[in-house]
Amino acid sequence: MDTVIVEVIGGGLAGSECACQLADRGLRVRLHEMRPERTSPAHHTGALAELVCSNSFKSTRPDSAAGLLKRELVLMGSVLLSCAERASVPSGGALAVDRARFSALVEQEVASRPGIEVVRGEVTEIPEGRVVIAAGPLCSDALAARVHELVGGESLSFFDAAAPIVDASTLDLDVLFRQSRYGEGGVGDYLNAPFDRAGYEAFIAELTGAERAVLKDFEASDLFQACQPAEEVARKGIDAIRFGAMKPVGLTDPRTGRRPWAAVQLRAENEAGTAYNLVGFQTNLTFKEQRRVFRMIPGLERAEFFRYGVMHRNTFVDAPRVLDGSFAVPGTTVRLAGQITGTEGYTEAIASGLLAAVNTYADAVGATRASLPVTGALGSLAAYATSPETVDYQPMHVNFGIVPPLGDGRRRSKRDRYAAYAERAERDLAGYLASRPDLFPRGAHGRG
Repeated sequence: MDTVIVEVIGGGLAGSECACQLADRGLRVRLHEMRPERTSPAHHTGALAELVCSNSFKSTRPDSAAGLLKRELVLMGSVLLSCAERASVPSGGALAVDRARFSALVEQEVASRPGIEVVRGEVTEIPEGRVVIAAGPLCSDALAARVHELVGGESLSFFDAAAPIVDASTLDLDVLFRQSRYGEGGVGDYLNAPFDRAGYEAFIAELTGAERAVLKDFEASDLFQACQPAEEVARKGIDAIRFGAMKPVGLTDPRTGRRPWAAVQLRAENEAGTAYNLVGFQTNLTFKEQRRVFRMIPGLERAEFFRYGVMHRNTFVDAPRVLDGSFAVPGTTVRLAGQITGTEGYTEAIASGLLAAVNTYADAVGATRASLPVTGALGSLAAYATSPETVDYQPMHVNFGIVPPLGDGRRRSKRDRYAAYAERAERDLAGYLASRPDLFPRGAHGRG
């Protein structure tokens, strides 16, 4: 088995998970990462599994699709989800991490596996043999061109954005108040900046009129919907963002004893609480305008920015037309994983890397490939992303809209229906994993 070498291109979430899973199954891995020799418009370090947008892996609620996917990853022995849990910071009902600690833990996991060789430098040609391309949506132009040549069809693209991070020591804690919506999770996991109506409307006027870094008027198809710049949301109407990222529901300003007209939430970026992320404030504003406009937020009048928000173009392939059900390029020994396939989100990238590793291993040993139940979060996402029946393909998070209906004729509330989806999914996946010990050996990663 140690003569089988898999080239994994990309040391992000999908690539790092894939490399660890392959090594744990006895295959040798060369993990290629171009950073720090060459960077991207969104990366800031050369670390493996660097998070370039939010530091949140989304909800942990068991009756949510995001929470279900995490549970599925636990059952399948995910290495990086364990790293995220160990690097977690208070975030209410979500899993958010200290970015630096998370990357450090991933690098430790990779380094602890002698079967993985990390190779630094840009890959400009697709290697021979078994290959997993997990270069992310920000892969270099040269590699993107090779991928396009390999898959044929269309390469698609969309704009993505990241939110700014501010220095906690420069925030006015006499104005900001610590509270989670409805007391969810730990009490006070978020800082909240309360707006009255006049302040909110003045802020929206400046936000929508500020100078942009990417000078174009965006169509809906240009933007990934989950990461739209705050100013683009605000342009849809005076109250659009007040019903989204700035919703005050579940919050009470202790200075007034009332719910504010609107609020910006700030989430801790690290364990020490020295840096905070402006939740939902991905932006395309110039750095100068970010400094001016975001200092209009109550409590941020003297804020200093550790990192300004950025906007960048992401590329993904038309997976339903060019990949098979295991995300392999038909007729080749090359498989794609992560956001370059259009499966969007941090946890989804980890899951995609794990599944790519399992099926690459299956191909290497002549076993039947894994085919996860479509009732689950990952199984339904993989089925959606590779089904020829999927039209107008766009980046997709896990969600309950793509799982099969329950089919029992019962009327349920939305929450009860989602809980039933999650219960069915976990039961079906547990049964499937038990039937495939050749691909999913229990306890192989210390998490069985």
